Amino acid sequence: MPKTAPKETVLQGLPVSPGIGIGPVHVSARGFRAPEVYAISTADVADEQERFRQALEVTKGQLAELQQRIQAISGEGDSLIFEAHLMVLEDRALLDRVAEAISERLQNAEFAFYAVMQHFLEAMRRVPDLYLRERTADLEDVCQRVLRNFSADEDAPGEEQANGHHILVAYDLNPSDTAAMDRKQVMGFATEVGSVNSHTAILARSLGLPAIVGVEGAVLEVRTLTPAILDGYSGKLILNPTEETQARYQELQARKERVRLELEAQRDAATTTTDGRKITLSANIEFIDELALIQQSGAKGVGLYRTEFLLLDGEQMPGEHQQAEVYSRLAKSLAPHPIIIRTLDAGGDKLPVEPLTEPEPNPFLGWRGIRVSLDRPAMFKEQLRAILRASAHGKVAVMFPLVSGLGEVRRAKDFLREAMDELDRAGVPFDPKLETGVMIEVPSAAVIADLIAPEVDFFSIGTNDLIQYTVAVDRVNHHVADLYRPTHPAVIRLIRKTVEAAENAGIWTGVCGETAGDLRLTPLLLGLGVQELSVGPHQVPRISRAIRAANYAECVAMAEEAVRTPLSSVIMENTVGLAMKYYPELME
Repeated sequence: MPKTAPKETVLQGLPVSPGIGIGPVHVSARGFRAPEVYAISTADVADEQERFRQALEVTKGQLAELQQRIQAISGEGDSLIFEAHLMVLEDRALLDRVAEAISERLQNAEFAFYAVMQHFLEAMRRVPDLYLRERTADLEDVCQRVLRNFSADEDAPGEEQANGHHILVAYDLNPSDTAAMDRKQVMGFATEVGSVNSHTAILARSLGLPAIVGVEGAVLEVRTLTPAILDGYSGKLILNPTEETQARYQELQARKERVRLELEAQRDAATTTTDGRKITLSANIEFIDELALIQQSGAKGVGLYRTEFLLLDGEQMPGEHQQAEVYSRLAKSLAPHPIIIRTLDAGGDKLPVEPLTEPEPNPFLGWRGIRVSLDRPAMFKEQLRAILRASAHGKVAVMFPLVSGLGEVRRAKDFLREAMDELDRAGVPFDPKLETGVMIEVPSAAVIADLIAPEVDFFSIGTNDLIQYTVAVDRVNHHVADLYRPTHPAVIRLIRKTVEAAENAGIWTGVCGETAGDLRLTPLLLGLGVQELSVGPHQVPRISRAIRAANYAECVAMAEEAVRTPLSSVIMENTVGLAMKYYPELME
Protein backbone atom coordinates (compact mmCIF):
# COMPACT_ATOMS: atom_id res chain seq x y z
CA MET A 1 0.00 0.00 0.00
CA PRO A 2 1.53 3.39 -0.98
CA LYS A 3 2.62 5.62 1.88
CA THR A 4 0.35 8.63 2.44
CA ALA A 5 2.09 11.97 1.90
CA PRO A 6 2.48 13.97 5.15
CA LYS A 7 -0.21 16.57 5.62
CA GLU A 8 0.71 20.25 5.28
CA THR A 9 0.78 21.89 8.71
CA VAL A 10 1.03 25.59 9.51
CA LEU A 11 2.52 26.80 12.80
CA GLN A 12 1.82 30.47 13.48
CA GLY A 13 4.28 32.82 15.12
CA LEU A 14 5.15 36.51 15.00
CA PRO A 15 7.09 37.84 12.00
CA VAL A 16 10.24 39.67 13.13
CA SER A 17 12.44 39.72 10.02
CA PRO A 18 11.04 39.65 6.48
CA GLY A 19 11.94 37.12 3.84
CA ILE A 20 11.23 33.58 2.71
CA GLY A 21 13.24 30.51 3.70
CA ILE A 22 12.72 27.16 1.99
CA GLY A 23 14.44 23.94 3.05
CA PRO A 24 14.50 21.10 5.57
CA VAL A 25 14.14 21.89 9.24
CA HIS A 26 16.95 21.50 11.74
CA VAL A 27 15.76 21.45 15.36
CA SER A 28 18.18 22.76 17.97
CA ALA A 29 16.97 22.18 21.52
CA ARG A 30 18.33 23.74 24.67
CA GLY A 31 21.16 22.27 26.70
CA PHE A 32 23.77 21.18 24.16
CA ARG A 33 24.52 20.85 20.49
CA ALA A 34 22.48 18.37 18.48
CA PRO A 35 24.36 15.47 16.86
CA GLU A 36 24.57 15.05 13.12
CA VAL A 37 21.37 13.70 11.60
CA TYR A 38 20.99 11.58 8.49
CA ALA A 39 18.40 9.28 6.96
CA ILE A 40 18.69 5.50 7.17
CA SER A 41 16.91 2.69 5.34
CA THR A 42 14.66 0.08 6.99
CA ALA A 43 17.48 -2.42 6.49
CA ASP A 44 19.72 -0.27 8.73
CA VAL A 45 17.31 -0.13 11.69
CA ALA A 46 18.69 -3.19 13.50
CA ASP A 47 22.28 -1.94 13.12
CA GLU A 48 21.35 1.48 14.48
CA GLN A 49 19.56 -0.06 17.46
CA GLU A 50 22.70 -2.10 18.16
CA ARG A 51 24.81 1.08 18.00
CA PHE A 52 22.47 2.58 20.59
CA ARG A 53 22.79 -0.48 22.85
CA GLN A 54 26.59 -0.35 22.66
CA ALA A 55 26.67 3.38 23.48
CA LEU A 56 24.51 2.68 26.54
CA GLU A 57 26.83 -0.09 27.73
CA VAL A 58 29.92 2.08 27.39
CA THR A 59 28.17 4.92 29.27
CA LYS A 60 27.06 2.59 32.08
CA GLY A 61 30.63 1.41 32.49
CA GLN A 62 31.91 4.99 32.70
CA LEU A 63 29.27 5.96 35.25
CA ALA A 64 29.96 2.91 37.40
CA GLU A 65 33.66 3.76 37.38
CA LEU A 66 32.93 7.38 38.32
CA GLN A 67 30.63 6.23 41.10
CA GLN A 68 33.37 4.06 42.60
CA ARG A 69 35.95 6.85 42.32
CA ILE A 70 33.73 9.43 44.04
CA GLN A 71 32.76 6.93 46.74
CA ALA A 72 36.43 6.28 47.48
CA ILE A 73 37.12 10.00 47.76
CA SER A 74 34.11 11.38 49.61
CA GLY A 75 31.89 8.53 50.68
CA GLU A 76 28.73 6.91 49.46
CA GLY A 77 26.44 9.95 49.73
CA ASP A 78 28.03 12.01 46.92
CA SER A 79 28.30 9.00 44.65
CA LEU A 80 24.54 8.41 44.67
CA ILE A 81 24.04 11.05 41.99
CA PHE A 82 25.48 8.58 39.48
CA GLU A 83 23.02 5.98 40.70
CA ALA A 84 20.28 8.27 39.42
CA HIS A 85 22.10 8.60 36.10
CA LEU A 86 22.35 4.84 35.76
CA MET A 87 18.64 4.50 36.50
CA VAL A 88 17.90 6.79 33.55
CA LEU A 89 19.86 4.48 31.24
CA GLU A 90 17.87 1.49 32.47
CA ASP A 91 14.45 3.08 32.16
CA ARG A 92 12.55 0.65 29.94
CA ALA A 93 10.04 3.29 28.76
CA LEU A 94 12.88 5.53 27.61
CA LEU A 95 14.74 2.72 25.86
CA ASP A 96 11.59 1.60 24.07
CA ARG A 97 10.91 5.15 22.91
CA VAL A 98 14.37 5.41 21.37
CA ALA A 99 14.03 2.04 19.62
CA GLU A 100 10.66 3.14 18.21
CA ALA A 101 12.08 6.51 17.15
CA ILE A 102 14.85 4.84 15.16
CA SER A 103 12.41 2.66 13.24
CA GLU A 104 9.69 5.32 12.82
CA ARG A 105 11.89 8.30 11.97
CA LEU A 106 14.36 6.26 9.93
CA GLN A 107 17.11 8.46 11.30
CA ASN A 108 20.44 7.56 12.88
CA ALA A 109 20.48 6.24 16.45
CA GLU A 110 22.26 9.16 18.12
CA PHE A 111 19.81 11.66 16.74
CA ALA A 112 16.80 9.48 17.61
CA PHE A 113 18.13 9.28 21.19
CA TYR A 114 18.75 13.03 21.25
CA ALA A 115 15.22 13.77 19.98
CA VAL A 116 13.57 11.52 22.58
CA MET A 117 15.68 12.97 25.40
CA GLN A 118 14.90 16.52 24.32
CA HIS A 119 11.19 15.68 24.46
CA PHE A 120 11.60 14.59 28.09
CA LEU A 121 13.78 17.60 28.89
CA GLU A 122 11.32 20.09 27.42
CA ALA A 123 8.45 18.47 29.32
CA MET A 124 10.41 18.68 32.58
CA ARG A 125 11.39 22.31 31.98
CA ARG A 126 7.71 23.25 31.81
CA VAL A 127 6.46 21.58 35.00
CA PRO A 128 5.76 23.91 37.95
CA ASP A 129 7.69 21.73 40.43
CA LEU A 130 11.09 23.38 41.00
CA TYR A 131 12.78 20.14 42.08
CA LEU A 132 11.78 18.36 38.89
CA ARG A 133 12.87 21.32 36.75
CA GLU A 134 16.29 21.27 38.39
CA ARG A 135 16.71 17.58 37.50
CA THR A 136 16.97 18.51 33.82
CA ALA A 137 20.70 19.10 34.39
CA ASP A 138 21.10 15.42 35.33
CA LEU A 139 19.25 14.33 32.20
CA GLU A 140 21.36 16.62 30.05
CA ASP A 141 24.53 15.16 31.54
CA VAL A 142 23.38 11.61 30.81
CA CYS A 143 22.41 12.55 27.27
CA GLN A 144 25.75 14.18 26.57
CA ARG A 145 27.63 11.13 27.87
CA VAL A 146 25.67 8.74 25.68
CA LEU A 147 26.09 10.91 22.59
CA ARG A 148 29.86 11.08 23.11
CA ASN A 149 29.97 7.29 23.20
CA PHE A 150 28.46 6.68 19.79
CA SER A 151 31.15 5.52 17.42
CA ALA A 152 31.81 7.94 14.57
CA ASP A 153 30.76 6.54 11.21
CA GLU A 154 32.70 8.20 8.42
CA ASP A 155 30.66 6.40 5.80
CA ALA A 156 27.27 7.49 7.13
CA PRO A 157 24.95 8.65 4.37
CA GLY A 158 24.71 12.41 4.08
CA GLU A 159 22.29 13.11 1.27
CA GLU A 160 19.78 14.66 3.66
CA GLN A 161 22.05 16.14 6.30
CA ALA A 162 20.65 19.22 7.98
CA ASN A 163 24.01 20.96 7.92
CA GLY A 164 23.30 22.01 4.33
CA HIS A 165 20.72 24.71 3.56
CA HIS A 166 18.14 24.52 6.34
CA ILE A 167 15.63 26.35 8.50
CA LEU A 168 16.66 26.46 12.15
CA VAL A 169 13.98 25.81 14.80
CA ALA A 170 14.98 26.47 18.42
CA TYR A 171 13.43 27.23 21.77
CA ASP A 172 15.32 30.51 21.90
CA LEU A 173 18.39 32.15 20.41
CA ASN A 174 20.55 34.83 21.96
CA PRO A 175 22.20 37.54 19.86
CA SER A 176 25.56 35.75 19.81
CA ASP A 177 23.85 32.57 18.52
CA THR A 178 22.30 34.61 15.73
CA ALA A 179 25.50 36.43 14.92
CA ALA A 180 27.44 33.16 14.74
CA MET A 181 25.09 31.54 12.21
CA ASP A 182 26.51 30.50 8.86
CA ARG A 183 24.28 32.66 6.71
CA LYS A 184 25.15 30.60 3.64
CA GLN A 185 23.52 27.58 5.30
CA VAL A 186 20.73 28.96 7.51
CA MET A 187 17.78 30.07 5.39
CA GLY A 188 15.93 31.52 8.38
CA PHE A 189 14.92 30.63 11.91
CA ALA A 190 11.86 30.15 14.10
CA THR A 191 11.87 30.19 17.91
CA GLU A 192 9.33 29.36 20.58
CA VAL A 193 10.02 32.52 22.59
CA GLY A 194 11.20 36.03 21.76
CA SER A 195 9.65 39.29 20.64
CA VAL A 196 9.59 41.59 17.65
CA ASN A 197 11.91 44.02 19.39
CA SER A 198 14.38 41.64 21.04
CA HIS A 199 18.06 42.05 20.24
CA THR A 200 17.98 38.72 18.41
CA ALA A 201 15.15 39.96 16.16
CA ILE A 202 16.96 43.23 15.55
CA LEU A 203 20.12 41.36 14.59
CA ALA A 204 18.16 39.05 12.25
CA ARG A 205 16.79 42.10 10.42
CA SER A 206 20.25 43.62 10.25
CA LEU A 207 21.63 40.40 8.75
CA GLY A 208 18.74 40.03 6.31
CA LEU A 209 17.79 36.67 7.83
CA PRO A 210 14.07 35.69 7.67
CA ALA A 211 12.83 35.01 11.20
CA ILE A 212 9.71 34.40 13.26
CA VAL A 213 9.27 34.04 17.03
CA GLY A 214 6.54 32.86 19.38
CA VAL A 215 5.93 29.50 17.64
CA GLU A 216 4.52 27.55 20.58
CA GLY A 217 5.70 23.97 20.99
CA ALA A 218 7.93 24.09 17.92
CA VAL A 219 10.81 22.14 19.45
CA LEU A 220 8.53 19.27 20.42
CA GLU A 221 6.27 19.27 17.38
CA VAL A 222 8.74 19.73 14.54
CA ARG A 223 10.94 16.89 13.32
CA THR A 224 14.40 17.51 11.90
CA LEU A 225 14.60 17.11 8.09
CA THR A 226 10.90 17.90 7.63
CA PRO A 227 10.49 19.97 4.43
CA ALA A 228 9.37 23.47 5.37
CA ILE A 229 8.79 27.06 4.32
CA LEU A 230 9.44 29.93 6.72
CA ASP A 231 7.44 33.05 5.92
CA GLY A 232 9.06 36.02 7.62
CA TYR A 233 6.34 38.33 6.27
CA SER A 234 3.30 36.64 7.86
CA GLY A 235 4.99 34.68 10.66
CA LYS A 236 4.14 31.21 9.36
CA LEU A 237 6.23 28.04 9.55
CA ILE A 238 4.73 25.68 6.98
CA LEU A 239 5.65 22.02 7.40
CA ASN A 240 5.36 19.52 4.55
CA PRO A 241 4.11 22.20 2.12
CA THR A 242 2.02 20.99 -0.81
CA GLU A 243 3.20 21.51 -4.38
CA GLU A 244 0.70 24.36 -4.70
CA THR A 245 2.09 26.09 -1.58
CA GLN A 246 5.66 25.63 -2.77
CA ALA A 247 4.81 27.10 -6.16
CA ARG A 248 3.14 30.11 -4.54
CA TYR A 249 6.13 30.85 -2.32
CA GLN A 250 8.63 30.29 -5.11
CA GLU A 251 6.75 32.92 -7.13
CA LEU A 252 6.78 35.28 -4.13
CA GLN A 253 10.52 34.70 -3.75
CA ALA A 254 11.06 35.40 -7.43
CA ARG A 255 9.03 38.60 -7.22
CA LYS A 256 10.97 39.81 -4.20
CA GLU A 257 14.21 38.93 -5.96
CA ARG A 258 13.23 41.05 -8.97
CA VAL A 259 12.59 44.01 -6.68
CA ARG A 260 15.93 43.39 -4.94
CA LEU A 261 17.81 43.43 -8.24
CA GLU A 262 16.08 46.64 -9.28
CA LEU A 263 17.07 48.24 -5.97
CA GLU A 264 20.62 47.02 -6.30
CA ALA A 265 20.89 48.62 -9.73
CA GLN A 266 19.92 51.95 -8.13
CA ARG A 267 22.20 51.67 -5.09
CA ASP A 268 24.36 54.65 -6.06
CA ALA A 269 21.40 56.96 -6.64
CA ALA A 270 21.33 60.03 -4.38
CA THR A 271 18.94 59.69 -1.45
CA THR A 272 16.98 62.82 -2.26
CA THR A 273 13.20 63.19 -2.11
CA THR A 274 11.20 64.07 -5.22
CA ASP A 275 11.16 67.74 -4.13
CA GLY A 276 14.86 68.00 -3.31
CA ARG A 277 15.29 67.16 0.41
CA LYS A 278 18.64 65.35 0.81
CA ILE A 279 18.85 62.60 3.43
CA THR A 280 22.03 60.83 4.51
CA LEU A 281 21.56 57.05 4.53
CA SER A 282 24.06 55.12 6.67
CA ALA A 283 24.43 51.58 7.96
CA ASN A 284 24.42 50.03 11.44
CA ILE A 285 27.06 47.36 11.97
CA GLU A 286 28.32 45.02 14.68
CA PHE A 287 31.17 43.17 12.96
CA ILE A 288 34.10 44.19 10.80
CA ASP A 289 33.24 41.43 8.32
CA GLU A 290 30.11 43.39 7.41
CA LEU A 291 32.27 45.85 5.47
CA ALA A 292 31.52 44.13 2.17
CA LEU A 293 27.79 44.32 2.87
CA ILE A 294 28.02 48.06 3.53
CA GLN A 295 29.92 48.72 0.32
CA GLN A 296 27.46 46.61 -1.69
CA SER A 297 24.43 48.29 -0.11
CA GLY A 298 25.16 51.84 -1.23
CA ALA A 299 25.22 53.19 2.34
CA LYS A 300 27.12 56.44 2.81
CA GLY A 301 29.19 55.33 5.76
CA VAL A 302 28.31 53.87 9.15
CA GLY A 303 25.88 55.74 11.36
CA LEU A 304 26.27 53.32 14.26
CA TYR A 305 29.11 50.93 14.98
CA ARG A 306 28.13 48.89 18.02
CA THR A 307 31.40 48.06 19.77
CA GLU A 308 29.93 45.59 22.28
CA PHE A 309 30.63 42.51 20.15
CA LEU A 310 34.27 43.56 19.79
CA LEU A 311 34.75 44.45 23.44
CA LEU A 312 32.81 41.71 25.19
CA ASP A 313 33.32 38.66 22.97
CA GLY A 314 36.00 37.00 25.06
CA GLU A 315 37.33 36.42 28.54
CA GLN A 316 38.98 39.84 28.57
CA MET A 317 38.43 43.08 26.74
CA PRO A 318 40.80 43.93 23.88
CA GLY A 319 43.36 46.61 24.68
CA GLU A 320 43.83 50.04 23.12
CA HIS A 321 46.03 48.85 20.25
CA GLN A 322 43.70 45.94 19.35
CA GLN A 323 40.69 48.25 19.33
CA ALA A 324 42.53 50.92 17.34
CA GLU A 325 43.46 48.34 14.71
CA VAL A 326 39.81 47.40 14.14
CA TYR A 327 38.53 51.00 14.19
CA SER A 328 41.31 52.13 11.84
CA ARG A 329 40.59 49.36 9.36
CA LEU A 330 36.94 50.40 9.27
CA ALA A 331 37.83 54.08 8.88
CA LYS A 332 40.23 53.39 6.00
CA SER A 333 37.79 51.12 4.19
CA LEU A 334 34.86 53.53 4.48
CA ALA A 335 36.71 56.74 3.59
CA PRO A 336 35.70 59.30 2.47
CA HIS A 337 32.41 58.35 4.16
CA PRO A 338 32.21 58.65 7.95
CA ILE A 339 31.98 56.05 10.68
CA ILE A 340 30.27 56.88 13.97
CA ILE A 341 31.67 54.70 16.75
CA ARG A 342 29.44 54.29 19.78
CA THR A 343 31.30 53.77 23.03
CA LEU A 344 30.48 50.69 25.10
CA ASP A 345 26.73 50.31 25.52
CA ALA A 346 26.23 47.33 27.78
CA GLY A 347 25.33 46.56 31.36
CA GLY A 348 28.07 46.28 33.95
CA ASP A 349 27.20 42.60 34.34
CA LYS A 350 28.66 41.99 30.87
CA LEU A 351 32.17 43.21 31.69
CA PRO A 352 34.49 40.18 31.50
CA VAL A 353 37.06 41.85 33.71
CA GLU A 354 34.62 42.76 36.46
CA PRO A 355 31.61 40.46 36.79
CA LEU A 356 28.93 41.67 39.19
CA THR A 357 28.61 39.61 42.36
CA GLU A 358 24.83 39.92 42.37
CA PRO A 359 22.27 40.47 39.59
CA GLU A 360 20.97 43.93 38.75
CA PRO A 361 17.50 44.33 40.32
CA ASN A 362 16.39 46.27 37.24
CA PRO A 363 19.02 46.23 34.47
CA PHE A 364 17.03 48.55 32.18
CA LEU A 365 17.33 51.28 34.82
CA GLY A 366 20.68 50.17 36.14
CA TRP A 367 24.41 50.43 35.62
CA ARG A 368 24.79 50.46 31.85
CA GLY A 369 25.80 52.59 28.88
CA ILE A 370 27.67 55.82 29.57
CA ARG A 371 27.21 55.23 33.31
CA VAL A 372 29.57 52.25 33.22
CA SER A 373 32.12 54.15 31.13
CA LEU A 374 32.12 57.19 33.42
CA ASP A 375 32.58 54.94 36.46
CA ARG A 376 35.52 53.14 34.86
CA PRO A 377 37.76 55.98 33.53
CA ALA A 378 40.72 53.77 32.61
CA MET A 379 38.58 51.47 30.49
CA PHE A 380 36.70 54.42 28.98
CA LYS A 381 39.82 56.37 28.04
CA GLU A 382 41.37 53.26 26.54
CA GLN A 383 38.45 53.06 24.13
CA LEU A 384 38.51 56.82 23.48
CA ARG A 385 42.23 56.74 22.66
CA ALA A 386 41.65 53.85 20.27
CA ILE A 387 38.89 55.81 18.52
CA LEU A 388 41.11 58.88 18.31
CA ARG A 389 43.94 56.83 16.79
CA ALA A 390 41.52 55.64 14.09
CA SER A 391 40.51 59.24 13.33
CA ALA A 392 43.94 59.74 11.72
CA HIS A 393 42.94 57.22 9.01
CA GLY A 394 39.47 58.39 7.99
CA LYS A 395 36.39 60.36 8.94
CA VAL A 396 35.57 59.17 12.45
CA ALA A 397 33.06 60.43 15.02
CA VAL A 398 32.37 59.25 18.56
CA MET A 399 28.93 58.85 20.13
CA PHE A 400 27.98 58.41 23.80
CA PRO A 401 25.02 56.11 24.65
CA LEU A 402 22.25 56.35 27.26
CA VAL A 403 22.93 59.97 28.16
CA SER A 404 20.29 61.24 30.58
CA GLY A 405 21.58 64.71 31.40
CA LEU A 406 24.01 67.51 30.60
CA GLY A 407 26.46 66.54 33.36
CA GLU A 408 27.14 63.16 31.75
CA VAL A 409 27.86 64.80 28.40
CA ARG A 410 30.34 67.24 29.92
CA ARG A 411 32.10 64.52 31.93
CA ALA A 412 32.40 62.31 28.83
CA LYS A 413 33.86 65.24 26.89
CA ASP A 414 36.33 65.88 29.72
CA PHE A 415 37.59 62.30 29.41
CA LEU A 416 37.82 62.73 25.65
CA ARG A 417 39.99 65.84 26.11
CA GLU A 418 42.20 63.94 28.56
CA ALA A 419 42.60 61.14 26.01
CA MET A 420 43.56 63.72 23.38
CA ASP A 421 46.15 65.25 25.69
CA GLU A 422 47.66 61.83 26.43
CA LEU A 423 47.99 60.99 22.73
CA ASP A 424 49.35 64.45 22.00
CA ARG A 425 52.08 64.05 24.60
CA ALA A 426 52.94 60.62 23.15
CA GLY A 427 53.16 62.09 19.64
CA VAL A 428 50.33 59.90 18.31
CA PRO A 429 48.38 61.51 15.42
CA PHE A 430 44.61 61.98 15.59
CA ASP A 431 41.92 64.35 14.33
CA PRO A 432 41.66 67.18 16.89
CA LYS A 433 38.30 68.15 15.36
CA LEU A 434 36.78 64.70 15.95
CA GLU A 435 33.00 65.14 15.95
CA THR A 436 31.14 64.20 19.12
CA GLY A 437 27.53 63.13 19.39
CA VAL A 438 25.10 61.64 21.86
CA MET A 439 22.30 59.15 21.57
CA ILE A 440 18.92 60.51 22.52
CA GLU A 441 17.21 57.44 23.93
CA VAL A 442 16.16 58.56 27.42
CA PRO A 443 13.14 60.89 27.70
CA SER A 444 15.04 63.23 30.05
CA ALA A 445 17.65 63.81 27.34
CA ALA A 446 14.96 64.56 24.75
CA VAL A 447 13.22 67.02 27.08
CA ILE A 448 16.47 68.98 27.62
CA ALA A 449 17.80 68.49 24.10
CA ASP A 450 18.05 72.28 23.79
CA LEU A 451 20.56 72.29 26.68
CA ILE A 452 22.62 69.39 25.30
CA ALA A 453 22.68 70.48 21.64
CA PRO A 454 25.26 73.33 22.08
CA GLU A 455 27.67 70.78 23.60
CA VAL A 456 27.79 68.32 20.69
CA ASP A 457 28.02 68.06 16.89
CA PHE A 458 25.04 65.78 16.29
CA PHE A 459 22.18 63.80 17.82
CA SER A 460 21.34 60.20 16.98
CA ILE A 461 17.94 59.07 18.23
CA GLY A 462 17.92 55.50 19.52
CA THR A 463 14.23 54.81 19.10
CA ASN A 464 14.34 51.29 20.58
CA ASP A 465 15.07 52.57 24.09
CA LEU A 466 13.33 55.92 23.64
CA ILE A 467 10.03 54.14 22.99
CA GLN A 468 10.66 51.64 25.79
CA TYR A 469 11.42 54.29 28.40
CA THR A 470 8.74 56.71 27.26
CA VAL A 471 5.82 54.28 27.38
CA ALA A 472 7.24 52.13 30.23
CA VAL A 473 7.22 48.92 28.18
CA ASP A 474 9.87 46.22 28.20
CA ARG A 475 10.18 45.59 24.48
CA VAL A 476 11.00 41.88 24.94
CA ASN A 477 8.08 41.14 27.28
CA HIS A 478 5.33 39.49 25.25
CA HIS A 479 2.71 40.40 27.87
CA VAL A 480 3.01 44.10 27.01
CA ALA A 481 4.58 43.95 23.54
CA ASP A 482 1.44 45.40 21.93
CA LEU A 483 1.97 48.59 23.98
CA TYR A 484 5.41 49.16 22.43
CA ARG A 485 4.28 51.67 19.81
CA PRO A 486 6.71 53.70 17.71
CA THR A 487 3.89 56.10 16.79
CA HIS A 488 2.84 56.82 20.37
CA PRO A 489 2.07 60.58 20.47
CA ALA A 490 4.57 61.11 23.30
CA VAL A 491 7.34 59.48 21.26
CA ILE A 492 6.48 61.58 18.21
CA ARG A 493 6.61 64.78 20.26
CA LEU A 494 9.96 63.86 21.83
CA ILE A 495 11.48 63.19 18.40
CA ARG A 496 10.14 66.50 17.09
CA LYS A 497 11.45 68.36 20.15
CA THR A 498 14.89 66.79 19.67
CA VAL A 499 15.02 67.72 15.99
CA GLU A 500 13.96 71.33 16.71
CA ALA A 501 16.63 71.69 19.41
CA ALA A 502 19.26 70.43 16.98
CA GLU A 503 18.10 72.75 14.21
CA ASN A 504 18.26 75.75 16.54
CA ALA A 505 21.82 74.83 17.55
CA GLY A 506 22.92 74.24 13.94
CA ILE A 507 23.57 70.49 14.32
CA TRP A 508 22.00 67.51 12.56
CA THR A 509 19.77 64.73 13.88
CA GLY A 510 19.74 61.11 12.77
CA VAL A 511 17.83 58.00 13.77
CA CYS A 512 19.68 54.72 14.31
CA GLY A 513 16.96 52.72 16.05
CA GLU A 514 14.64 50.16 14.50
CA THR A 515 12.16 52.75 13.27
CA ALA A 516 14.82 53.99 10.81
CA GLY A 517 14.51 50.70 8.92
CA ASP A 518 10.72 50.45 9.13
CA LEU A 519 9.32 51.35 5.69
CA ARG A 520 5.99 52.27 7.24
CA LEU A 521 7.63 55.04 9.24
CA THR A 522 9.96 56.56 6.63
CA PRO A 523 7.46 59.30 5.63
CA LEU A 524 6.91 60.19 9.29
CA LEU A 525 10.62 60.45 10.14
CA LEU A 526 11.28 62.54 7.03
CA GLY A 527 8.40 64.84 7.93
CA LEU A 528 9.66 65.27 11.48
CA GLY A 529 12.86 66.74 10.06
CA VAL A 530 15.33 63.90 10.55
CA GLN A 531 18.39 64.39 8.31
CA GLU A 532 20.04 60.99 8.58
CA LEU A 533 18.82 57.39 8.82
CA SER A 534 21.10 54.52 9.83
CA VAL A 535 19.82 50.99 9.21
CA GLY A 536 21.04 47.42 8.77
CA PRO A 537 23.06 46.94 5.56
CA HIS A 538 20.38 44.70 4.05
CA GLN A 539 17.76 47.41 4.63
CA VAL A 540 19.70 50.20 2.91
CA PRO A 541 18.48 49.63 -0.70
CA ARG A 542 14.80 49.55 0.36
CA ILE A 543 15.03 52.66 2.53
CA SER A 544 16.96 54.41 -0.24
CA ARG A 545 14.13 53.67 -2.67
CA ALA A 546 11.58 54.90 -0.11
CA ILE A 547 13.39 58.22 0.37
CA ARG A 548 13.71 58.80 -3.38
CA ALA A 549 10.00 58.14 -3.89
CA ALA A 550 8.80 60.41 -1.08
CA ASN A 551 7.62 64.01 -1.32
CA TYR A 552 9.12 65.95 1.56
CA ALA A 553 6.46 68.67 1.68
CA GLU A 554 3.69 66.07 1.96
CA CYS A 555 5.64 64.24 4.66
CA VAL A 556 6.04 67.48 6.65
CA ALA A 557 2.30 68.19 6.47
CA MET A 558 1.53 64.65 7.67
CA ALA A 559 4.09 64.91 10.51
CA GLU A 560 2.72 68.26 11.67
CA GLU A 561 -0.68 66.65 11.91
CA ALA A 562 0.87 63.69 13.75
CA VAL A 563 2.23 65.98 16.48
CA ARG A 564 -1.36 67.07 17.15
CA THR A 565 -2.94 63.61 16.83
CA PRO A 566 -3.87 61.87 20.12
CA LEU A 567 -3.95 58.25 18.88
CA SER A 568 -0.94 56.17 17.81
CA SER A 569 -3.15 54.07 15.52
CA VAL A 570 -4.20 57.15 13.55
CA ILE A 571 -0.59 58.33 13.22
CA MET A 572 0.42 54.88 11.97
CA GLU A 573 -2.48 54.82 9.51
CA ASN A 574 -1.45 58.19 8.05
CA THR A 575 2.23 57.37 7.62
CA VAL A 576 1.40 53.96 6.11
CA GLY A 577 -0.96 55.74 3.72
CA LEU A 578 1.90 57.84 2.33
CA ALA A 579 4.21 54.82 2.23
CA MET A 580 1.66 52.91 0.12
CA LYS A 581 1.31 55.93 -2.15
CA TYR A 582 5.07 56.34 -2.68
CA TYR A 583 6.42 52.77 -2.85
CA PRO A 584 3.65 50.13 -2.86
CA GLU A 585 5.98 47.52 -4.37
CA LEU A 586 8.05 47.58 -1.16
CA MET A 587 5.05 47.29 1.15
CA GLU A 588 3.52 44.01 -0.03
